[in-house]
Amino acid sequence: MEQTTIVSFCLFLLYISTCPQVLHSAITSDHRHRHRHQRHDRRSVKLFVFGDSYADTGNSIKSATGSWKPPYGITFPGKPAGRFSDGRVLTDYIASFLGITSLVPYELRNTEEKSKLRNGMNFAYGGTGVFETLVSAPNMTTQIDFLQQLVEEKLYTKSDLDSSVALVSLGGNDYAAYFLKGNQSQDFSAVSTSIVNQLVVNLKRINDLGVRKLLVTAIEPMGCLPVVTSIFSSYQNCSDSMNAGSRFHNHILHQKVEDLKNQTTTRSTFVILDLYNAFLSAIQQQKHLQQGNSTRSENPLMPCCVGVSSEYSCGNVDEKSGANKYTVCSNPERSFFWDMEHLSQNGWHAVYSAIKSSLRPLCFF
Repeated sequence: MEQTTIVSFCLFLLYISTCPQVLHSAITSDHRHRHRHQRHDRRSVKLFVFGDSYADTGNSIKSATGSWKPPYGITFPGKPAGRFSDGRVLTDYIASFLGITSLVPYELRNTEEKSKLRNGMNFAYGGTGVFETLVSAPNMTTQIDFLQQLVEEKLYTKSDLDSSVALVSLGGNDYAAYFLKGNQSQDFSAVSTSIVNQLVVNLKRINDLGVRKLLVTAIEPMGCLPVVTSIFSSYQNCSDSMNAGSRFHNHILHQKVEDLKNQTTTRSTFVILDLYNAFLSAIQQQKHLQQGNSTRSENPLMPCCVGVSSEYSCGNVDEKSGANKYTVCSNPERSFFWDMEHLSQNGWHAVYSAIKSSLRPLCFF
């Protein structure tokens, strides 16, 4: 019971900091060359993205989301653009690997030129999950409905989907919403199983629509998020109990995805992106750099952008004076976490570097 209460409290903090109201700066020339080569060797590839704030590039409501306020976007594209980071996020790096430009968010589809939609579309909304959360935004089922509707409207054809990739991102919003609603009669294992089962239902539905290659994220080490480490260790150490919950989620995910593979055609590919170990590896590497360089003082568990006190968060301003109620670190390009739960562009680049080898099955259509 005590552990459940602690987990619930941490998830609550994670949730409210994500929703307070309810690629590196450039890709290396080597990467550009490889991406051009990939693009020439394959049919036109489209990317369709579903999920939450780790993948959202501009769908969340501007009036209710910090990602549309300074200092978000200061690294890329140089101003707030709806990304929960100072710059590029996971979606941008996956798109870059596929040799395509960043995707048009679903909410902006009618304001962009039709030619920009040829690369696919981003349906992810910050704060959402596979079930309803406390955020009034489309959950993953509804996001998939959006794609199905666009196919019915002939914006995308079955042939388009056949040569496409889907990225499915799931963080901790479902866990936070479950416990916040007072549903503590079930233990954590039952909650995880329910969440993963629905996630797999969503994967199957995307596959049944015609998308043959699907990427799904393992959940990150939630015990390493600043919203957790700020409470338990003043940003010094990850919470083992919270990370154990993440490991259990990922264990169930691997089992269920393996079952799904056995039920589907051999022409389909399901890849789990191991964000859990990618986060830990990047954090550990940055700690080593810190220890080996006396002039490098960045703590990888310390977010770059924080509120001036516990009542404020990154992007908050004084309602009367308009003064900033947050601070930004002097070197965002060296930080791993941007705010209390999201990565900086540098952090996402490090994670992408760690998972890039698992993207190789995407190179063959």
